[in-house]
Amino acid sequence: MTIRFGVVGTNWITDRFLESGLENEDFLLTAVYSRSEEKGKAFAAKYAGASVYTDLAAMAASDEIDAVYIASPNSLHAEHAITCINHGKHVLCEKPAASNAAELRSVIEAARRNNVLFMEAMKSTLVPNFNIIKENLYKIGRVRRYFASYCQYSSRYDAFLQGTVLNAFNPAFSNGSLMDLGTYCLYPMVVLFGKPDTVKATGVMLSSGVDGEGSIVMGYGDMDAVVMYSKITESYLPAEIQGENGTMIIDKISQPYEVKIRYRDGIVEELTLPQTYESMYYEAEEFIRLLKAGERESSVNSHASSLATAEIMEDARRQLGLRYAADQW
Repeated sequence: MTIRFGVVGTNWITDRFLESGLENEDFLLTAVYSRSEEKGKAFAAKYAGASVYTDLAAMAASDEIDAVYIASPNSLHAEHAITCINHGKHVLCEKPAASNAAELRSVIEAARRNNVLFMEAMKSTLVPNFNIIKENLYKIGRVRRYFASYCQYSSRYDAFLQGTVLNAFNPAFSNGSLMDLGTYCLYPMVVLFGKPDTVKATGVMLSSGVDGEGSIVMGYGDMDAVVMYSKITESYLPAEIQGENGTMIIDKISQPYEVKIRYRDGIVEELTLPQTYESMYYEAEEFIRLLKAGERESSVNSHASSLATAEIMEDARRQLGLRYAADQW
């Protein structure tokens, strides 16, 4: 069963996704959407046999695609997803799947109404070593703290400091450090522990109206969670899940390659599982597996996990005063 994909967006992340997705024998690229015909043709030329569209509705109505991968700007994710869904197409949408929780609810409702698969493309929760984390979490005893950090200095910040506001720091595109990087820390936390009871956020707002960096402390009753993210500084800290019997250490929460447990008695247990493919392969594999099985929701990147993460980020943004055009508050 070959799944024929159309893609929305012709940026580097779409290239990365296609390089990984095409490793799967059931993945076929048949269509490319771009607002610019010139850019669309240049992008499609790298992939034999793909048609080019400059009208999204026309691509969504086409009978040459079964599913759509969306990698347009964050502010357009919900609109593009709903257009494709309403034409009966299955949708794999880059993270964050919408500008806010209300938009995401609309996408999920449309997917259920049209009986199609919708999944947020959060790669980190589908790679082999995330399964290792879940399977071995019991070994550290009662969990008391989840800590994750994703701080990566953006090359676009140099332009920002010189007075040029590129998309990464433009609120018109629902961007900023929380939406771009913080979500990588939050989504795995939600998959592992659910939605927290309390959310307390702080951060640094930039003159363009987006956040440059921030921290969120969350409470779960008998444990807490601490998340740090930044596009204006670097951090080299691993993630930790601290339990009463030991601490699980994860090299990169955004794409776990190494996992180990340090027990209180000094013993270190290496849990790392070799990863055969690039990280984005596994989100394509999960999406295709679900379609072949006739399922309409991932049990890992579930609608509930995506919505809970969106609600946390919206709560944090309210506290920071970080508002997008799509917000109703």
